[in-house]
Amino acid sequence: MVIAMLIVLAYLVGSLPTAVLVSKKIYGIDIREHGSGNAGATNTFRILGSKAGSFVMFVDMMKGFAAVQLSCFSSLPWKSEQFTNLQIVLGIAAVLGHIFPIWAEFRGGKGIATLFGMILSIQPLVAVSLVGVFVFMLFLTRYVSLSSICASITFPVLIFFIFNAPELSYKLFAISTALLVVLTHHKNISRLLTGNESKVPLFRKKRIGRRD
Repeated sequence: MVIAMLIVLAYLVGSLPTAVLVSKKIYGIDIREHGSGNAGATNTFRILGSKAGSFVMFVDMMKGFAAVQLSCFSSLPWKSEQFTNLQIVLGIAAVLGHIFPIWAEFRGGKGIATLFGMILSIQPLVAVSLVGVFVFMLFLTRYVSLSSICASITFPVLIFFIFNAPELSYKLFAISTALLVVLTHHKNISRLLTGNESKVPLFRKKRIGRRD
């Protein structure tokens, strides 16, 4: 019963529509009506600029981090395989909440930042490595989609060959994450291959109107 309540709470935490709240309360628009139509950090960067995008990305990451931390309220032994499994489930619940937020008509983002926050909470060194890959690719290319894909593919590589995580569930989660991110970014991959993918304005304040 307690675990079920924690899962529901993790979903509700993930459902906090950061991009929608920022765009509506501060900029007077609904971010889902501009750019790609996604209520996530990528579209916020693209439409509202780096300041708003950075804030949304940070809060969305913290949603995943906080959801995993709810595992501390369970009675499972800390650092056991069952505890790790619960952390993964809570993190996934938060990611689903971000993608299908109950507070925003179930129209959210792709959940990449929340996924990073989840990994940060479970295994900080892995998350820092992934963020390093993401930031490097972002500043190199200014493509958030490509940066996310590269970081996600790096995830199972780190788990299997660098950090050698013992939990089978964590290894399966890493592989599933990489595949899911690639699949959910298939349109972005097509645009990258044709040279039509939008770059984020890292140093511009805001740009409202264009739909990609």
